[in-house]
Amino acid sequence: MRVRKFVNKVTMALMPNPCKIASPSTSSLFSPSHTANARQTPIPPRSFVAASDAPENASQLDAIFRKKHALRSKIRRELKNMSPIQRYEEDNSIQNIVLEAPWFKSSQSLCTYISSAALREVNTSKILADVLHHVPGNKQEKPKRVYVPRVEDRFSNMRMLNISSLDDLVKSSMDIREPAPVDSDGKEREDVMQASEPVDLFIVPGLAFDGSGRRLGRSGGYYDLFLRNYEELVKRKNWKQPLLVALAYSIQVVEEGAIPITPNDVPVDALVSPTGFIPISPIAKELHD
Repeated sequence: MRVRKFVNKVTMALMPNPCKIASPSTSSLFSPSHTANARQTPIPPRSFVAASDAPENASQLDAIFRKKHALRSKIRRELKNMSPIQRYEEDNSIQNIVLEAPWFKSSQSLCTYISSAALREVNTSKILADVLHHVPGNKQEKPKRVYVPRVEDRFSNMRMLNISSLDDLVKSSMDIREPAPVDSDGKEREDVMQASEPVDLFIVPGLAFDGSGRRLGRSGGYYDLFLRNYEELVKRKNWKQPLLVALAYSIQVVEEGAIPITPNDVPVDALVSPTGFIPISPIAKELHD
């Protein structure tokens, strides 16, 4: 049972101060110089739960998971009821905001999800096309490196593998496109966990988000586990933490307190919704100033 599995992890180290709530903003036009300066600012460990607020027993954890289940069901119904026109318009708005943002343009390496129509995720096809088909304007400009997820098993293990073309993707048993572990020449694809340089940006999916960066996933725990592992790698390498940006349809941005959390839940730095960029963490707010 998920509750019992989580109880064994609840003794992990917790941050003493939860993240502050940020007010939504509709602007996504940031100064590139601000972006460069902001990347020099250390990002504190990502955790919402103070020690005094941590669930103390299985009963409390069970209540949290019941609330998450109820919210997931509600958001899934609302996503299912979105009209194709609304979905198309919001997909375009969200992706255009990302593509025009200086924090995206200045990124050298990023991880992003491959959107699934069946899961009703915000479309990422334009973002991927921009990265994979972009022609550098000069010799000094390097093409972006992009890593996309490959699910390894049913125990929340996921890898992020480098691709250079959409042709590198194959359909999984769950009918989700993901990279094959080897390329057409039989060589293993580069795993971001073994890359020689860090990524600047993570673009992540989810079912619901709020203005303080809380993210409700689909209950598999794949992204939370991967992001915690990558954060530990960054600390060991003394690299800068990447910017975590979630893409959300308008109905996926919920009121404060609607998303219950546990110590394993990883918050995001910012949201991009059809209304614009919503900075949350200190690093994202510096990008917005």
